[in-house]
Amino acid sequence: MENKDNSNMVIIDDKEYKIEDFSKEQTYHVTQIRDLQAKAADLRFKLDQLSIAEKAFTSLLVKSLTGKEEPKTDKE
Repeated sequence: MENKDNSNMVIIDDKEYKIEDFSKEQTYHVTQIRDLQAKAADLRFKLDQLSIAEKAFTSLLVKSLTGKEEPKTDKE
């Protein structure tokens, strides 16, 4: 399901539908789908943060075990 105009139109199987023509049940389904899409996007965002944080902590652990520090990129 694609949103066209993000509010009053949806595209399903290459066909445009006006939400205003939907039954209450169909409108409810669209609302559920949009909410699920938003939640999925939020979870992907949070997963990206967690993945980066995990890599950072893994890198810190490896450095503490090997005694090697990563070279600095700042010119001091």
